[in-house]
Amino acid sequence: MADTMAGTARLILNGKSSQNLEVREAVKALRKEGYDLQVRVTWEAGDGLRYAQEACHEGIGRLIVGGGDGTVSEVANGLMGLDEAERASLGILPLGSANDLANSLGLPLLPLAALRVALSVSSRAVDVVHLGDDYFINVASGGFGAQVTRWTPNSLKRVLGGGAYALMGMFSIWRYRPYRGLIRWTENGHEKEIEAPLFLLAIANGSQAGGGQPLAPQSKIDDGLLDVLIVRHFSSLSEMRQLMTELERIPANGDFVRTVRTPHVVFRADGAFPINLDGEPRFLREFEATLIPRAIRMLVPASSPLLSSVSSAQTETA
Repeated sequence: MADTMAGTARLILNGKSSQNLEVREAVKALRKEGYDLQVRVTWEAGDGLRYAQEACHEGIGRLIVGGGDGTVSEVANGLMGLDEAERASLGILPLGSANDLANSLGLPLLPLAALRVALSVSSRAVDVVHLGDDYFINVASGGFGAQVTRWTPNSLKRVLGGGAYALMGMFSIWRYRPYRGLIRWTENGHEKEIEAPLFLLAIANGSQAGGGQPLAPQSKIDDGLLDVLIVRHFSSLSEMRQLMTELERIPANGDFVRTVRTPHVVFRADGAFPINLDGEPRFLREFEATLIPRAIRMLVPASSPLLSSVSSAQTETA
């Protein structure tokens, strides 16, 4: 995969952040330091995907996404539409309300520091998940978590950031209607399945979603496995308390919470199930999620908590 230290880098900036003074000053400062940093600003849906592919066709080695998790996801989908050898390395300038992937990767949140990391560190290969017609890097959360994301007004996200999701969750928990879902996966060579009314389903490559909720705290982004969180719905206040207690520690197999690790999972619901793929909402009755090992190279520090110990043994590309 293409990746250069000294060559041209391109920043794909979400149009909502195009007038961000701190971003503009950071770009100017880094250009003065000698970095060749170009900027493209998105205007409408699909621009991020198109700009990503154009940059790769032009031989750009470093592609930096300035936006939230949804913008990162769109650019990642653009990269996955190309042959592996064509894909530029992917960096992140976190500018969203939640920035779940950037936070869990341990990236700086201030523009100058974030851009400096993306322009200077070596790239590391990370896994990508293929779900239906989409690809995602971090987490697909379905059920209650996806509904809260959909119910939370953008104005509240801007004011409270990740805290907006928790606030809406408290008000919305009794409005949620569970979906009966059948989940199948492979574990240690054996086919397994669960059928239950679902409160939450998370298919995690990263570790957190929904503005900082740790849905898969042990997950690594380069270990070749998905961490699947299955949470059965409650029917009483006491059961809700038990569910919340289990979510605080996320057991392997609790009364309401179960976690499994697998490279592939199949899901079928009794209706159009709400699911959120790295900030992008979908309603799917059934889907398959398959992990693609080390499909994209990301510009993250070697100390990132999402990297497995295997990463230190990899050959890093400058």
